[in-house]
Amino acid sequence: MSATSSSAGISRNPKDYRIATIGSHTALQILKGARDEGVPNLVICRKGSERPYISYGVADEILFVDDWSQWDSVIEPELIKRNAINIPHGSFISYMGPEKVKTMKSMYYGTKEILEWESDRTMEREWLLDAKLLLPRVFEKPEDIDSPVIVKFHGAGGGFGYFVVRTPEQFYEVKNRKYPDENDYTIQEYIVGVPLYIHYFYSPITKELEIMSFDKRYESNADSIGRIKAEDQLAAKIHTSYTVVGNVPVVVRESMLPELFEMGERVVKASQKLPGIGKGLFGPFCLETIVTRKLQIYVFEISARIVAGTNPFIEGSPYTALKYKEPMSTGRRLARDIKQAIESGRLHDILG
Repeated sequence: MSATSSSAGISRNPKDYRIATIGSHTALQILKGARDEGVPNLVICRKGSERPYISYGVADEILFVDDWSQWDSVIEPELIKRNAINIPHGSFISYMGPEKVKTMKSMYYGTKEILEWESDRTMEREWLLDAKLLLPRVFEKPEDIDSPVIVKFHGAGGGFGYFVVRTPEQFYEVKNRKYPDENDYTIQEYIVGVPLYIHYFYSPITKELEIMSFDKRYESNADSIGRIKAEDQLAAKIHTSYTVVGNVPVVVRESMLPELFEMGERVVKASQKLPGIGKGLFGPFCLETIVTRKLQIYVFEISARIVAGTNPFIEGSPYTALKYKEPMSTGRRLARDIKQAIESGRLHDILG
């Protein structure tokens, strides 16, 4: 059944739909969350990457593809046939790209246009400044570097290639030696503090902002370099890297929560005023922050989708345990939003 083929116009039965995503990133919790909410699910896998979804038994159906270039010809017709609703995550955006997402004909959870603001660091900064968040200084060119900075290449690369320097000379030495072909980057003030990733969920159905959980990234070799004496680091000429290997759960000081809620609410409100965005930001999103010793919260990035830092909480977090009687992952909260939209005849409110 297609979404428009029921006698009532659009089916209000969640079992007439499928929650679908690409097999990577946060697919396991998205699939389990759909199943826990009683909505059929589907995972799209490149051949050879299906083992986790078979082993853990969370997928109702697996669609195989040889290459993501086959999306239009092979995958999307099958998704439309099954009334599938695509759930974006980091790998989904990386494989498809914002422009491809815009032209998708199958159903898509979220605001497609927000991806352009997320993927362009200049536009992203404008959005976050409009939300009155505290942001690190950005250096226009390498010659302006006069203090420690972190250099970030654009795109969702899981921290791969980030590096820290403190002078223009160090910048050119590292970039020319390790990344000679990379010219799309941001030079950002390096803030000393604790990395804190805040996982939010905003529902267009309930109009409520929730804090689902927090994490910090486990990065290589940034989180292992401290085991080596400083003199040995210098002798070995080790350059710190920030490739994400995993995620570690965090519980924050309770006194910080009011400010963190307000930050998320301002981001959502600011998104609703961005040109060409329409519905604004909704569903899961993450503010990536550094908290200083004086408890200043610097926001250095936003992910306008579910992030891998929610993966430790497939059975819920301490925060969702306070709000829900059942285990509530971000994947399940997302599935519940879809289910409620279908049952209330408001599917259009959650589709991009």
